[in-house]
Amino acid sequence: MTFREATRDDLPAIVHLLADDPLGATRESPGAVIPAAYFDAFAAIEKDPNNFQIVAEIDGVVAGTFQLTYIPGLTYTGGERAQIEGVRVAAEQRGHGIGQIMIGWAIDQARARGCRVVQLTTDRQRPQTIRFYQKIGFIPSHMGMKYHLRDD
Repeated sequence: MTFREATRDDLPAIVHLLADDPLGATRESPGAVIPAAYFDAFAAIEKDPNNFQIVAEIDGVVAGTFQLTYIPGLTYTGGERAQIEGVRVAAEQRGHGIGQIMIGWAIDQARARGCRVVQLTTDRQRPQTIRFYQKIGFIPSHMGMKYHLRDD
């Protein structure tokens, strides 16, 4: 498996991965034409030196993706933290350790950068995912909260 920063050409595969689970299917649009909002979001990630959309490839095919964001802060004596979001593994690759390798790679990147904390969130409706993160060492130490905004 190899890791690299995603390119615009990877967006169809990334959007497909994001939509390929019961929760993602309700909020993503993986149709034949990728909505412009995905390209706008990707451009913003690309421009931000603290944000990286990563793809994991196996034999040149995108097998997984996640966003890695570095957040400067005053806590932890001014220590930077790494946030991992939007982790997805292709359905045909699940159960083969791909997710663990991806998260391990992200943690290594954060460690090399000098981050003090690596954090992520996952929906409570994904109990298998929660168990996976706990198995590899993440501790459910905080309660995440969201306030969804809509175009009404």
